[in-house]
Amino acid sequence: MVSKREREYERRRYEKWQHRRAEHQARRRRQQVVAASVVGVLVVAIGVGAAVAASRPSGSAGADPSSTTPPAASQPAPTGTVPAAALAEDREWTGTLTLGQGPLGITLDGTKAPQAVANFVTLAQDGFFDGTKCHRLVTSGIHVLQCGSPDGTGTDGPGYTWGPIENAPADDVYPAGTIAMARVGGDGSSMGSQFFIVYEDSTIPSDQAGGYTVFGHVTSGLDVVRAIADAGTTQGSEAPVHDVIIEGVSIT
Repeated sequence: MVSKREREYERRRYEKWQHRRAEHQARRRRQQVVAASVVGVLVVAIGVGAAVAASRPSGSAGADPSSTTPPAASQPAPTGTVPAAALAEDREWTGTLTLGQGPLGITLDGTKAPQAVANFVTLAQDGFFDGTKCHRLVTSGIHVLQCGSPDGTGTDGPGYTWGPIENAPADDVYPAGTIAMARVGGDGSSMGSQFFIVYEDSTIPSDQAGGYTVFGHVTSGLDVVRAIADAGTTQGSEAPVHDVIIEGVSIT
């Protein structure tokens, strides 16, 4: 039988969840307004290189066979506050990232990448990722699933950006299971909420800003991501053929 104390605890927890959800929805509405005013500029600034890469057939004569398109992120102009790195508590965090296709067990390294972990944990606890679409799947050259864009297009983020790059591998090798931050090419201070999961060992070349911030690892369920990759992408795009929705992220 449920006690009065237990009922009161559940009531407070439910009210707290409602409050966090309302704040998250309000923040997303503000982000959409900001993003609408700057996306055109960002597309011009970042899209030129992507357009050139897209026009080059894979394996064409003269192309570098090791070249890849790195995990890019287009972010709105900073309007929010970056979570303090101290929130990572200099420790390992564990949790579950649940996709519509299944759950992934994850660990986050708050010692080696405190700013990235503080950012991810804060967003996860606020429900920021809930219901968002993993918008990009790369199956050739590098092998990553990219998530964390609130509108599911890769053109927005949490309303702020941060840097510098943390814990990037010196050899540019990202083992299967790596969780790392996406960013704008050549800009080490352009990270926001977008991240990518490496589902097969990948070499992702550094650019003039460096490598990519590694802040976590998939400890179970990587076969879920591999199954998503096996299904492929929609014709002419890098969108997964089946929608990949983050149902929730729990971190402790």
